[in-house]
Amino acid sequence: MLRRAPLLALCALDLLACSVDPHHSPVCGMALLVGPRLILEQISTAHSLLTDAPRGLPATLPARVVGGTDSTFVRVSSERDRVVLDYQGGKLPIVTVDSTGRDSTVFGVLLVDDSTATVEGVLIFDRPRPPAEYPQIGRLADGERSVPFYGARLNWGSVSNPRCPLLGKPVKS
Repeated sequence: MLRRAPLLALCALDLLACSVDPHHSPVCGMALLVGPRLILEQISTAHSLLTDAPRGLPATLPARVVGGTDSTFVRVSSERDRVVLDYQGGKLPIVTVDSTGRDSTVFGVLLVDDSTATVEGVLIFDRPRPPAEYPQIGRLADGERSVPFYGARLNWGSVSNPRCPLLGKPVKS
């Protein structure tokens, strides 16, 4: 019984820590790793990809760089029938170039809940881009550079937990 006391105290501290700020819990840490991975798997199937941006986008949307700790937002505008998302979180991750001289990393995904058609926000990936035949629905820019973004319909509840939301706490624009 004496050996269990430190273990029980440690478990109680873990539970207290999770109840104080769930965004710093191990469960939320795992959710921030697993959610983006599930999204990448879902956009590898053609039926989840959007070919055009949804109509009626709000003026701002929440945004987060995968692996980043802070949420921010993008301002939505248009340019010659294309949607432009102006990133308001500083600079986008550095884009690398492949052996052919083509930009090959950093892209955004506009996330749309398939059950409600609600646009949830934008997740920014710093990894090799999807294949060239994937339909780009616009560009994501930070003032110095611009990268493509794609759109995906997905089951939002399966990739974002309300207790530790994938796009972070709501951000004021």
